[in-house]
Amino acid sequence: MSGTTESEPLPNPAVPTDTTGILHPDEQAKYRSLTRLAPGPEVGRFVEWYWSVRWDLRGRPSYHAEVLPYPSVNVTFERSSTRTGGFVNGVCTTKFVRELSGQGETFGVRFRAGGFGAFTGLDVGSFRDSAVALTEVMPGTDALIERVLDAPTDEARRVVLEEFLASRPATDDPTYRQVLRIIEAMARDKDLTRVDQITERFDVPTRTLQRMFRRYVGAGPKWVLRRYRLQDGAELLARGRTEDLATLAAELGYFDQAHFSREFTAEVGMAPLEYAKNSLRSRNEVTAKVMPTRM
Repeated sequence: MSGTTESEPLPNPAVPTDTTGILHPDEQAKYRSLTRLAPGPEVGRFVEWYWSVRWDLRGRPSYHAEVLPYPSVNVTFERSSTRTGGFVNGVCTTKFVRELSGQGETFGVRFRAGGFGAFTGLDVGSFRDSAVALTEVMPGTDALIERVLDAPTDEARRVVLEEFLASRPATDDPTYRQVLRIIEAMARDKDLTRVDQITERFDVPTRTLQRMFRRYVGAGPKWVLRRYRLQDGAELLARGRTEDLATLAAELGYFDQAHFSREFTAEVGMAPLEYAKNSLRSRNEVTAKVMPTRM
C-alpha cells in the first residue's frame, strides 16, 4: 500500500482557490462572499479548512445557492433570518440548495472525508442527508456556539475553534489513515472510476471498504467516486469545456455521453450544455461589470 504510513504525521491539506463543487460559481458570487481559511497543524489531521459565507440581500430577491457537496461533514455556525446556532451537516448525497434571503452569515468547519468520524468516534452514516443541532451531537457546546458567533472576524472564529478542537483528546486511528489515502486517490486520480480499481489498488475487500466508508465517510465508495467525477465535469463545463462532450464523458469514466448527460441532468437539474451556457452568460455579465465598454 502506498501513501502515508501510520507513524508519519498527516500533512495539512491545501486550501483550494477553485470553485469545484459550487454550481453556477460566477452567478453565485454576485449574491454572497466566500472566504476559506487553513487549519492549524494541531487539527489539520481532521479539518480540511474553515470557510465563511456572508450575504446581504435586503431589498433584493432571495437567491438559491446550489452546491454539489464533497463527501465531508461540515460543522456550521449560522446567524440568519431562518435559523441561528451550531449544526452538524452530514454528507449530502444530492444537490444541496440553500436559500439566501435578507442578511446572514455562516462560518463552517469542513472536516476531511472521514475526519469527523475519526474525531468524534461516531458513525457518520447516521448523519447522511441531514443537519442536526451541534448540542445534540456534542453536548456542552452551547458556550462554544456563542463564542464563535460573537467573535468579530473569521480569523478570531478560527482561533476559537482551533482551541476547542485541539483540546479534545484524539488517538491515532489506522483505519482513518487508510480512508484518507483512499479518498485522496479518488479525488486526484481521474483514472479511478470503479470500486474494483480501489479494492485492487489498496488490497481491501469490497465489503470492508463499504463498512469503512459508511462509518467514517457517511456514503458508499461508489457514490464518492461518482461525486468527484461529477464535480470535475461541472467545473470544466462552467469554465467553458463544451467542444466534445463524448470525450469529456470518457475522461470522467462514464460509459458514454448519454450516461454522463443523464446523470448530470439528474444531479444538477439541467443538461450539461445548458449548464455550460448559463455559466458562460453569468461569467460574461460579471466581466462586463468589471470592465465596462468604453465609448
